[in-house]
Amino acid sequence: MMPVIEFIFRWAHVVFGIVWIGMLYYFNFVQTEYFKEAEAEAKADAMKKLAPRALWWFRWGAMFTFITGLYLLYAVGAHSTLMGAPILWIGALAGIFMFLNVWLIIWPNQQVVLGMKEGDGPASAAKAGLASRTNTLFSGPMLFGMLGSKHLYIEDMSNIAVWICLGIIVLLEVNALVGKMGLMASVRGVIHCSLGLVAAIWALLAWV
Repeated sequence: MMPVIEFIFRWAHVVFGIVWIGMLYYFNFVQTEYFKEAEAEAKADAMKKLAPRALWWFRWGAMFTFITGLYLLYAVGAHSTLMGAPILWIGALAGIFMFLNVWLIIWPNQQVVLGMKEGDGPASAAKAGLASRTNTLFSGPMLFGMLGSKHLYIEDMSNIAVWICLGIIVLLEVNALVGKMGLMASVRGVIHCSLGLVAAIWALLAWV
C-alpha cells in the first residue's frame, strides 16, 4: 500500500507545484512587465480584480506543494542511503525557502501593495519583488534537486560539495531578506542567474 500512497503524494506534489511555479513565472515574466507599460486605469483594474485571484492560487499552490513535499522528504528520509538523497536536500532547501518567502514576505507585502491593508506601498513592493525574484532564481535548483535525486548519478559526490551548495542557497536567501536584486532585476537576468546557479551546483557536486 505504501508505494501507492507515495505515488499519490508525488502526483499531487507535481500538480500543486505546477500551479505554484506557473503563477510565479506569470507574476515575474508577464504581470510585472505588463504593469510597467499598462495605462493607469487598466493597471488599477488588474490590481483590484486580477492580482488577488492570482495570488490566491499562488499562495495555496505553494502551501500544498510544501505539505506534500514534507511527506516525500519523510519517505526519502527512511531510505537516506540512496545516492540521490543529498541532491534532493539541496532542492528541498530551496523549495522550503521559496515557500517561506511566499507566506512571510510576498503575500503580506502584496496585501499592502494592493491596498488590502495599510503600509508603505513602495517599500512593500520592493520587498515582495525581491523575494519573488529570488523564488524565480531558486526554481531552477529546486527542480534540479527534485529530478536529480532520481535521475542523475554523480560518482563520488563529496559531503563538502553538498554543504557548499546548501551554503550558497542560504546566502541567497539572506540576500532576499536584506539585499538587492542586482542581476535579477530583469526577466532575462533572473533566468540567466537561475540557469547559472543550476550549472554551478552541478559542477560543485561533480568535481569538488
